[in-house]
Amino acid sequence: MSWILLFIAGLLEIAWAAGLKSSEGFTRLGPSVFTIVTALGSFVLLAMAMKQLPLGTAYAVWTGIGAVGAFVFGIVYMGEAVTAARILSAVLIVAGIIGLKLSSGH
Repeated sequence: MSWILLFIAGLLEIAWAAGLKSSEGFTRLGPSVFTIVTALGSFVLLAMAMKQLPLGTAYAVWTGIGAVGAFVFGIVYMGEAVTAARILSAVLIVAGIIGLKLSSGH
C-alpha cells in the first residue's frame, strides 16, 4: 500500500509543479489554489508512505516521479525542447527509481 501512496504522491507532485508554473508566481488565484492543494496532498501521501518505506528510497522515488513527470508534461503541454541529452537524463532518473524500488526490500 505504501508504494501506491508514494506513486500517487508523485503524481500530485507533477500536478503542483505544473500548477506552480501556471500560477505565474502566485499571481493567478485558480492555479495558485490548485498548486497549494496538490502540494499539500503530495506531502501528506509522502509522509504516509514513509511510515513503511526507507526515507532515502521514498524521497528519491517521489522526486524522481515528479521530475520525470514534469519533464514529460513540459514537453507535451508546454512545448519545451526535446533533445537527446534531456531524454537520456530522464531515462537515467527512471533507471534510478527502478533500482531503488527493486533494492528497497519492500
